[in-house]
Amino acid sequence: MTVPDTLWREIGASPFISLGTYRRNGALVAVPVWVARDGDELVVTSERATGKVKRLRNDGRVTLRPCSRMGAVEPDAITVEATGRIAGPATADARADTALRRKYGFQYRAILGVEALVRRLQRKPGDRVIIRISRTP
Repeated sequence: MTVPDTLWREIGASPFISLGTYRRNGALVAVPVWVARDGDELVVTSERATGKVKRLRNDGRVTLRPCSRMGAVEPDAITVEATGRIAGPATADARADTALRRKYGFQYRAILGVEALVRRLQRKPGDRVIIRISRTP
């Protein structure tokens, strides 16, 4: 079933969403993320080694709910079920990066800048991916 435009726009306009992905045993794990619209898809960026990316490799079902910066979801918040996929390295998806930069501005650039600095100090490579979410299965 396709998500209605009004709900899809509301999720895409939320400052943060709780992105729920499914473990192999069917348990839902939700974490707060930044989200931006790119055409009819939503885009999220994440480190490749995170649990949500690992879970998406096994099961593309996702749930989306507006939330606070720390992940608190209001009891009456809308819930949207959609399909997520790992689109590839963040460095190879300029449209997704532009959409996230446009929506979050300085805070997006600042967080990625601090992350890059920490990686240099730790001598670890950066490996961000783009997650694309579509409203149809």
